[in-house]
Amino acid sequence: MTLYMIITGIAGLLLGSGVILIINSALQKKRKKDALAEIELLKKDQLIEVKEKFIALKAEHEQQVQQRNAKIQDREVKLQQREMQLNQKQGEVQRKINSVDALKESQEQQLQLLEKRKVELDQLVHQAQTQLENVSGLSAAEAKEQLIESLKDEAKTNAMAYINDIMAEAKMTANKEAKRVIINTIQRVATETAIENSVTVFHIESDEIKGRIIGREGRNIRALEAATGVEIIVDDTPEAIVLSAFDPVRREIARLSLHQLVTDGRIHPARIEEVVNKVQKQIEEEIVEVGKRTAIDLGIHGLHPELVRLVGKMKYRSSYGQNLLQHSREVANLSATMASELGLNPNAAKRAGLLHDIGKVPDDEPEVPHAILGMRLAEKYKEKPQVCNAIGAHHDEIEMESLLAPIVQVCDAISGARPGARREIVEAYIKRLKDLESLAAQYPGVVKSYAVQAGRELRVIVGADKLDDKETELLSFDIAKKIQDEMTYPGQVKITVIRETRAVSYAK
Repeated sequence: MTLYMIITGIAGLLLGSGVILIINSALQKKRKKDALAEIELLKKDQLIEVKEKFIALKAEHEQQVQQRNAKIQDREVKLQQREMQLNQKQGEVQRKINSVDALKESQEQQLQLLEKRKVELDQLVHQAQTQLENVSGLSAAEAKEQLIESLKDEAKTNAMAYINDIMAEAKMTANKEAKRVIINTIQRVATETAIENSVTVFHIESDEIKGRIIGREGRNIRALEAATGVEIIVDDTPEAIVLSAFDPVRREIARLSLHQLVTDGRIHPARIEEVVNKVQKQIEEEIVEVGKRTAIDLGIHGLHPELVRLVGKMKYRSSYGQNLLQHSREVANLSATMASELGLNPNAAKRAGLLHDIGKVPDDEPEVPHAILGMRLAEKYKEKPQVCNAIGAHHDEIEMESLLAPIVQVCDAISGARPGARREIVEAYIKRLKDLESLAAQYPGVVKSYAVQAGRELRVIVGADKLDDKETELLSFDIAKKIQDEMTYPGQVKITVIRETRAVSYAK
């Protein structure tokens, strides 16, 4: 029984397995058919999609081809138009070339004709020249020289006459007004004169004090010279000590120091050094104060502190015996007055007049003219260009660029040239007179020359048989120009050329 059940179970299992295998096989076949059908549908869909894309791309390509064909047609049309234009231009160029060739040929013919005419004209001129030489008895070169000389003399005569006419007219119209302006200017300004030199005399009460100043073995005087930089001369002159130095500030420091030492009575090297330092500070303060007071008195504002100090330093400097500060104040007032008379800015003129000589009082003294140095200082401390130019040009060191420059120059000359304003060393004065006379004697035809009126006038005597009247006038202009270019002098120099003919006979 049990075996039967086992066999029955095994048989049932085998039968079930066979049925399952049959069912699975049938299912697999059906799945294969369904898959194949689905694949066929997908293929058909893809073919349809590919055909649609192909059609779309074909249509797009055809459209692009049409557009390119249209562009090509447009370009062909434009090229045809350009070709037509080029053909037209080429035709015009060819016509112009033909016209130019015709003109060139015509010009060549005209040039040949001109050359022929020139040859004929040269022949005629030569014939005429030969006839003139035969008639006149002179060669062409001689006649040319005579003509040039006659024309030269005529030109000189006309030029001198023209110059005289112009000068006479200028004098008639300008001399009166110029004199009025200058006289009014001078009348409005007070003139003060201060005379200083490189030596200061210090007066003492007795020779005992002189010995105390010298000190034991000269220690005091050596200490004083070392501290002040001033040479102290002690000689046999009673009750006087000479202080010698080119720097007037140092001389003043030495003078005041000596005064304090003598007044105090304590004279020894340590005390000397202390007093000199104290006086030096006082002088520096006084210099600044003098500069400020001068600027306030003249109504000048906005000066740089260093320029104020230089203005104050002018108090201790002199030029040809004329105090530099007084001279600068005088020039400032003259310039302001003259600028007002001429309708210019009086404040700028006054400023330029005050600062025109600051190049004479710098702390260091480079080897440049004082006008140029003053201009550089003014530029350094931000003065206006016209003021700087007036400072630099008042001795013609540079070109004048504004109307202030000649005003400052003229006022500087007026201040220095007035009587009693300046004094010169006798040797320099005599040398200037001799230079004037020798300069005039260099010219041909001059017999004698005399410098008169302290060098303000030069009288030149010429030979009557050597120069005529026109040459005499020309000589005066030449001498004046040479003096102006080569010499330095205050004010102006009048040149008078004298030519006379004397006939002397004796009745016996």
